Amino acid sequence: MRVGYGTTDLPVPDGTPMGGYLDRPGPSTGLADPLSVSALTWSDGERRFALATADIICVNEDLARRARQAAGCELWLAASHTHAGPETGCVPGGGPTPEPWLERVTEAVGTAVRQAIDRERPCEGTVYRGELQGVGSDRSRPRAPAVVPLDLIAVYDGGLAGVLVVLPVHPTVLPATNRLVSADLVGAVRRSLRKRLGEDVWVVVATGAAGDISTRHTRRGQDAAELERLGALVADRCADLLAGPGTPLWRAGAAGRWISWATRRLTLEPTSTTADEAALIAGYEQAAASGDPVVTRLARSRLEGLRARTARPVRTGVDVNVARLGGLALAGLPGEPFLAVAERIADRPGEPTLVLGYVNGYPGYLPTAGAYQHAEYEVLASQVAPGSAELIAETARQLLEDL
Repeated sequence: MRVGYGTTDLPVPDGTPMGGYLDRPGPSTGLADPLSVSALTWSDGERRFALATADIICVNEDLARRARQAAGCELWLAASHTHAGPETGCVPGGGPTPEPWLERVTEAVGTAVRQAIDRERPCEGTVYRGELQGVGSDRSRPRAPAVVPLDLIAVYDGGLAGVLVVLPVHPTVLPATNRLVSADLVGAVRRSLRKRLGEDVWVVVATGAAGDISTRHTRRGQDAAELERLGALVADRCADLLAGPGTPLWRAGAAGRWISWATRRLTLEPTSTTADEAALIAGYEQAAASGDPVVTRLARSRLEGLRARTARPVRTGVDVNVARLGGLALAGLPGEPFLAVAERIADRPGEPTLVLGYVNGYPGYLPTAGAYQHAEYEVLASQVAPGSAELIAETARQLLEDL
């Protein structure tokens, strides 16, 4: 198996509308840390597969199609979901990607993929899996355990060439009042890991199934210092995993077909979930009067969720993507699946299975069926009916079994 890595910056001019928060006070005013687009390519001599990650809020289907054309091979384009980057048309149910970002991100993907192909060389792959504590938790449950799964793919070409980290946590440390462009938590993890592993080791961080997981109840602030603290926690845990036993995935010189993929198109029914806006407003006012910041934040988020949904939800088409890279199974899910959705797919004994979110489309939040029993932000903002997430999970499992 041959593996390559490429990356390029994604400049954001001052005055750019920013994505992620409805109550942003204005456009971007400067740069906290640079955004980038990175690409990994795998080639077995017969087929080539590419994974590109972009520091943007979401990937709509028009952008995914254009990026695949630019790559010239099978490509998954995954958004980091930073809330401190440009607005790329991130609305529940998906929509068109605004210019100039349709063209700029496509061009950056093409550049990164070409670099990766040019740098492909025989490599071995190993997966390391464990738990991460103290960084992410269920953002609608203040007392939920702050523990999430953490997966790493390490690529070796004699020594460690690079790592792909799958982190199922919303990269949202910086607040809505922030107007400086930043890759947020994903960028902090990349910086911290490079310090530990060396500048010659490439680092790619992909956001996993983080629909209901964030730093809301684990962060101690919402500034650059807190970003570095949380990024260091992730990097330290990654270093611990790399020092332990892993599972081999492919060999450098192995011949034959090691790469395969499949996609299935699904139509998701619209939600009929409703909520009383007046009651939510009254609940927020009562929470604000209590002086409890956690209760107040949860109450405000419910209002934000209701207002984020479009007036007339419609059926939503989505692609479910799976791939095999040697002994590794990958699922690339559109939108913002809950962590339990990924766990349902990854529960496949005998084969390491990693699940990425925010890939090749944006239907919005994909809550589990049980989550619809509670009127929390993600359910109120969701465009899709209960059972949609389970349909996606079962489709991914079946596609992997059929490969």
